[in-house]
Amino acid sequence: MHQWMTDSGLTPHLMVDATAPGVEVPVAHVREGRIVLNASYDATRHLDIGDEWISFEARFSGVPRLLRFPASAVQGIYARETGEGLMFPPGEDDSPPDSPPDSPNDPKHEGTVPDRGAPPVAPSGGKRPTLKVVK
Repeated sequence: MHQWMTDSGLTPHLMVDATAPGVEVPVAHVREGRIVLNASYDATRHLDIGDEWISFEARFSGVPRLLRFPASAVQGIYARETGEGLMFPPGEDDSPPDSPPDSPNDPKHEGTVPDRGAPPVAPSGGKRPTLKVVK
């Protein structure tokens, strides 16, 4: 579904059960035990959708974070533009797979990912960062 949405020019969003065992997502963004994540290639880095685990880097309030969760914690996938997608029935086994794969970029992560040359975050009320071509 993710690949089909991406190929169709749609933005895939994942609805994840944040209370499931093994889920590592920013708790501040969890609502009613769920978190909705933009899983497009433009919004993520190092997106890895495996059979048992999903992991990627994403920014929350300008702070890069590493997210990892078992595929069984995904409750649905839908396109932001149309709202159409699939909802998955709850699994019978709520235990996470053996362990998440180690991230080659951050094997001992603490929930944040080191900033790798991203533009500085503007202070409240400041101008947004812009890009310009340098020759």
